[in-house]
Amino acid sequence: MAQRRGSETGGAVPREVLGRIVLVTGPEEFLAERAVQQVRELVRETDAEAEVSETVASDLTMASLGDLAAPSLFSTTRCVTLRRLEDLPDDAGPGLLDYAAAPADDVALVLVHSGGQKGSGLLTKLRKADTVVEVKTAAPTPRELPGFVTAELRGHGSRIEPEAADFLVLAVGHDLRSLSAAAHQLASDFEGRPVTTEMVKQYFGGRAEAKSFVVADHALFGRTTPALEELRWALDGGTAPVLVSSALAAGLRGLARLMSAPRGQSEGDLARAVGVPPWKIKTLRSQARGWEPASLGHAIRVVARADADIKGQASDPAYALERAVITVSTARQSS
Repeated sequence: MAQRRGSETGGAVPREVLGRIVLVTGPEEFLAERAVQQVRELVRETDAEAEVSETVASDLTMASLGDLAAPSLFSTTRCVTLRRLEDLPDDAGPGLLDYAAAPADDVALVLVHSGGQKGSGLLTKLRKADTVVEVKTAAPTPRELPGFVTAELRGHGSRIEPEAADFLVLAVGHDLRSLSAAAHQLASDFEGRPVTTEMVKQYFGGRAEAKSFVVADHALFGRTTPALEELRWALDGGTAPVLVSSALAAGLRGLARLMSAPRGQSEGDLARAVGVPPWKIKTLRSQARGWEPASLGHAIRVVARADADIKGQASDPAYALERAVITVSTARQSS
């Protein structure tokens, strides 16, 4: 990667980190820690015996600031991480800025700021320094998570089908650390093969959230028997009834937004309007073929009543869900 000058921003750590300052900003701890580890690995590629150390900004003083660049007894190459930059004492700020103006050639300094307004004045000044490269670590939005999964697999030399990436997010959830670990497992166990939805189900299909969306998909396609079978397996496996009603409601809302969207939009614009990944539009269009506005409205009301019954601790939540699944799937069939 070519050396980048100034306070350019983004998610990539530059290849040249010695004699530079990497400013890691944002609230996403997993991505911030990944950036710190990448800097350390790059330093060790240059010098396997490099010294790695870290401290918190609140402990930094004018006296200790000079130690950042001082060679140790064991190595002249160092990687120093200064965490919680927002807590840096006011009297240490000028010294840090002086160091940023002329960093030591054999030192990689990583400054980690966890986001927010505290310390924003210092951030503004650091960003103006030619030696500072900023790595922003904002968390992906929910609709960007399948893209995150795809990038994780690509980083391991593997590919994943769009539907499989979306299913993995449904199954594992929105925690980036968990998604990254799941992507690594899939890439390792299915090396050299594109990861499919069936492969993801093999490992993660037992998760409660994933089971719920399988029930909802069958119901929205009008497949009454498979939907009831999946519902029984999900409930017997410990899936909370509220997860199933929520999945049904989310699917119906997606259909409603699709059917009310203006015609003539590009697939990307339509996906943004509906609030789903672009590949999901094809699925929604297939599901929508058997629906009319009246039957869709009726199904939405039925699922809302079932959800209220479940949350109100109905005497038989399973019966309430079965009735809702039957109503949704047959409403589509009779449209």
